[in-house]
Amino acid sequence: MTRGRTGLIIGGAFGLAFIAVNAGAAAPLTVPMRLLAIAAFVGLFFASRPPAAGAGADATARTEPAAPAARTAFGRRYWLVVAAEAVAALAGLFLTARVFHAPHLAVACIALVVGVHFFALAAVWRQTSLHVLGAAMTACGAAGLLLGVAGAGAAAVSAVAGIAPGVLLLASAWWSALAARPRAAL
Repeated sequence: MTRGRTGLIIGGAFGLAFIAVNAGAAAPLTVPMRLLAIAAFVGLFFASRPPAAGAGADATARTEPAAPAARTAFGRRYWLVVAAEAVAALAGLFLTARVFHAPHLAVACIALVVGVHFFALAAVWRQTSLHVLGAAMTACGAAGLLLGVAGAGAAAVSAVAGIAPGVLLLASAWWSALAARPRAAL
């Protein structure tokens, strides 16, 4: 599996997780939402595959775009970002549950942290397009926190800070997978 595909699968898996965990808040749509998320992830797995061996050298070159090693590698700087994200997420979970006694805000805290981590990844990988995903996910997390503080219920927070970020992650992974495919494969 190429590094680019690994990144798409990781992003898609987290998108699936965001939706699967939070779809319960949308009671009548829980099962359809989870099934759609699973279908989107399975489809992403196949859509992100490199073209068949007979597709030609040009097609293979397009599936793994030329870029500096820092952009696609899961090296030390990547793991520092992930470690900082984990620390921030744990701190946020502690604050929402133990200090503010608002465990329903945990998903908003996670979405906020994950969104901010995309800004760091954009710098590490020199991939400015991640700023768009980072801004959208950060906005979802912040909106979820604001809704919770304003007294909105867990369902509203889950929809804005859980389901929406899941859709964003899956859509972003799909966008990248399709952009990497050779035109003949589309």
